[in-house]
Amino acid sequence: MAAAGPKSPGNCRKQERAAGAARRFFLNPEQRPTMRIGIDLGGTKIEIIVLDRQGATLARRRVPTPQGDYEGTIRAMIELVHGVENELGVKPGEGPPVGVGAPGAISPGAGFMKCSNSVALIGKPLEQDLRQGLDRPIRLANDADCFALSEAVDGAGAGQRSVFGVILGTGAGSGLVVAGRPVQGPNGVAGEWGHTCLPWMQEGEWPGPACYCGKRGCVETFVSGTGMARLWDEQTGETLTSRDIAARADQGDPRAIAHLERYENRLARALAMVINIFDPYCIVLGGGVSNLERLYKNVPGHLPKYVYAGAAITPIVKARHGDSSGVRGAAWLWPLEGDPAHWRNA
Repeated sequence: MAAAGPKSPGNCRKQERAAGAARRFFLNPEQRPTMRIGIDLGGTKIEIIVLDRQGATLARRRVPTPQGDYEGTIRAMIELVHGVENELGVKPGEGPPVGVGAPGAISPGAGFMKCSNSVALIGKPLEQDLRQGLDRPIRLANDADCFALSEAVDGAGAGQRSVFGVILGTGAGSGLVVAGRPVQGPNGVAGEWGHTCLPWMQEGEWPGPACYCGKRGCVETFVSGTGMARLWDEQTGETLTSRDIAARADQGDPRAIAHLERYENRLARALAMVINIFDPYCIVLGGGVSNLERLYKNVPGHLPKYVYAGAAITPIVKARHGDSSGVRGAAWLWPLEGDPAHWRNA
């Protein structure tokens, strides 16, 4: 959707209405929202959820993502919001703000999407176009930040002061949540752990596989599900998914067992780097690879070899909300009256 120029009268009117919506939501106690709306914008599907104050699901829908069609994607998101509001009897103009989780990074200041694997989003003012289309405030965050937030608020990391959330799937996304809010910095790339170099590289690992980001040896190329499968293919000449490799290991295949042991050591090295820098109180794993139960037994045992001072008591746990964490986290981007004070002031 092409945004109107900064001096366009139509654009100014829409910005004034959005500002009015923000004042309505946050300055008038009688009209403050009692529900949260979150959207998870994925490469193949768009999902929306409405949560009540306690986090219970009031409505949920999903539709296919229009492929390569940015304007169609914006329309689909707007229609989803209006659809769930109609379902719940929300009056026009009284809907709550919307949180959105999207793949890639958000350029600070300009608000354009960058480094997204959904190429139709790159260079687009997603937040601005949604704000204008829905006539209300929008908060946009990386999808991995939303995952981490969901698990920190009422998931596997609930009650912890800080949570590092990791999605091990096609890629390796991550986010850091402290005191109930995602950590964000001036470059808009906080938590891009997957695009740091695998630490303490061992024989045969240097310089590492090429990554789509243009570098080599990124953590993502080793510990994503895609990376696990690709490395198996390179070493054996056989094409298997990460799930297939795990099944082989369960059946006693020595090559598969050795492959997973190397994977666990690499994952431990990558997480030890995070512990040495942030020392989170909890690490939560999500994505397809997180379903390998052996990770929670074996990875912690490797950590003391790489964590400074040789001790590591950080729990590594499986996500509670599974595939729902992203969309739930998007909804949690907006605090409500009655939330803890440090959330409301974020």
